[in-house]
Amino acid sequence: MSHAVAIGSARLINETGLHARPSVKLTQLAKSFHGHIELAISPDGPWINAKSPVKVMSFQAETGMSLYFRATGEGASDAIAAMVALVERNFGEGNPRGADGDSHG
Repeated sequence: MSHAVAIGSARLINETGLHARPSVKLTQLAKSFHGHIELAISPDGPWINAKSPVKVMSFQAETGMSLYFRATGEGASDAIAAMVALVERNFGEGNPRGADGDSHG
């Protein structure tokens, strides 16, 4: 099943956007999966390697943008679910100011 493809997206809610700390968390999580994981701010791309800290940090994603994920290979669905969950829980940085407050717990 090395040709499995999964896609997903999540809205970036932290007030500083995809800055250094969230970028590192995102790339570390991506590296924990065997398949190829890509990131974009449009469903049409351009796509970057989500496992590359340099590329992710230079991505310039701002608050309110949607992050799109695409994974291929073994564990693609699990990888996408984990990446989306990381963004949705604000990279573990707590609730941002001005968030809509739709936290589930």
